[in-house]
Amino acid sequence: MSSDTRSILEKHNLRPLWEVEDDFGNTIDDLEADIWKWDDIQAAIDGVEDDVPIADLPPGFQRRVAVPINASFGNAISNTIYVGVQTVSPGETAPSHRHGANALRFTIDGSEDMKTVVAGEEFPMKDNDLVTTPQWEWHDHVNDSDETAAWLDVLDLPLVLDSLNARNTFENHELERQPVTKTQGYWDSQYGRGRPEDETKDGSIPGPFEGIREATPPYRFKWSEMVQSLHQRAENDEPDPYDGYSLSYVNPATGSPPLFPTMSFRAQLLQEATDAHFHNATEVYFVVEGAGATHVDGEALEWSERDIFVVPPDATHHHEPDDGEAILLGMTDRPVFEAMNFYAEASPSS
Repeated sequence: MSSDTRSILEKHNLRPLWEVEDDFGNTIDDLEADIWKWDDIQAAIDGVEDDVPIADLPPGFQRRVAVPINASFGNAISNTIYVGVQTVSPGETAPSHRHGANALRFTIDGSEDMKTVVAGEEFPMKDNDLVTTPQWEWHDHVNDSDETAAWLDVLDLPLVLDSLNARNTFENHELERQPVTKTQGYWDSQYGRGRPEDETKDGSIPGPFEGIREATPPYRFKWSEMVQSLHQRAENDEPDPYDGYSLSYVNPATGSPPLFPTMSFRAQLLQEATDAHFHNATEVYFVVEGAGATHVDGEALEWSERDIFVVPPDATHHHEPDDGEAILLGMTDRPVFEAMNFYAEASPSS
């Protein structure tokens, strides 16, 4: 290429394709397989709890959370899924706010007196319960028990902020605690059983958002029911070769997965080693029960109860529980790829 042509390109902020394509796919480093051990997380959240009262945190960030950081990034476990471990001490409230990101809570240490308040209803957080906090719904966390409560926060924040380079619409409530306007069990009664016959749906997502997907309602998935369903499946059906006995958390409004348009969640009961496969979606796991290892491109991530680990896109992997059985909570950004017909999955050819 002549110097005159090069000068014209540079003057007008133009580049030839064969130079540009070398830079594609390099904005974010490749995700690495990694694991965070619960003993380390526990020590961290205990220290943060002792050092940092929620009331001392800046408005809008009044959440006491330890965030697993992948070596490839500086702010989250992946570029699409955010996971944090949040604690609320006895008598504390994490103040009410709402935002554009989809979110849920998966309880680690909870009780009937630890409640997430969403859209006017108090949802008790017992161990391993999953509570949705959908887009633009007010939510606060209130600990009326005598023990510190802990749970997983899972949001699609990195997808919105980093991958899409968009804004997370956000608002603080004028009150620390939103008013409780619904009786306990209201949202479950409206979506888990009957539906109002004359209710009309316009298809819009709550708040200032528009989309083509059915909005996810506030909902509490009780672990006692999910684990019973898993064992019923194990007693009556054949396991999936890659995921064992797996059940998806469904959007209660549709009765089908994914739980959110951007993230899907499943409970997996493993009783034997799974087959190896790979896909282009990111998967994050929380170990609910048991111990074992997940082999990722030849590297063994050895896990036990309450550990968190991540499997990168396109990495060949399989799960291998120790003697007995194990249960994992699987989290994935697969719905994002499926929405654009980009999802790909296969077994290794050799």
